[in-house]
Amino acid sequence: MPDKESTWKFAEHFVSESADIIAARGQSIELGIDAVSPATGAQLAIIAAATSASNIIEIGTGAGVSGLWLFAGAPNATLTSIDIEPHHQQAARSAFLDAGIPANRVRLITGRSHDVLPRMNEHSYDVVLVDADPKSVIENVEHGLRLVRPGGTVLVPHALWRDRVADPVKRDDITTGFRTLLREIGDSDAVISCISPVGDGLLQLTKLGI
Repeated sequence: MPDKESTWKFAEHFVSESADIIAARGQSIELGIDAVSPATGAQLAIIAAATSASNIIEIGTGAGVSGLWLFAGAPNATLTSIDIEPHHQQAARSAFLDAGIPANRVRLITGRSHDVLPRMNEHSYDVVLVDADPKSVIENVEHGLRLVRPGGTVLVPHALWRDRVADPVKRDDITTGFRTLLREIGDSDAVISCISPVGDGLLQLTKLGI
């Protein structure tokens, strides 16, 4: 019987990434960005497609890997992406243009999420991706749930944080923050939630009607 690690590796290697995503992933490595895993990206694409997403907001642009996966599932969507690092966004902009995504369908905002998100319109997005500073994950998810429309989905990669969340011995601030988030979400009747073990965890929160 295969062990969990081999099954996880099989799921990751099952995914075929486009040349554009492979190039963006290479740029992410050069910039020291922890991009979503291939299997995580594929799930982002599936959720964007299943949601028929036309308006997406991403907290954490990186070099464009997650954005390209979201466009793979929702090729006609408009993406708003927020990041504190302008040189990361420059790499992402190039990745989107190389992939043939029209510039008017990508809005890149440079700034801190806690400064930018309060100005965004609530209930206006089909998909919200939260993949920025892990120390701010609870605050960013709270904003994400405000911004997403009923029936839309908030996605949180790294929700099992380096496979540390399941280990009660691990009590660093980031691990504890994710653990607290999962506990609070589990008690909420405002969303339907699940965790996929792809990458180091993908939390999916679909917002129920108001």
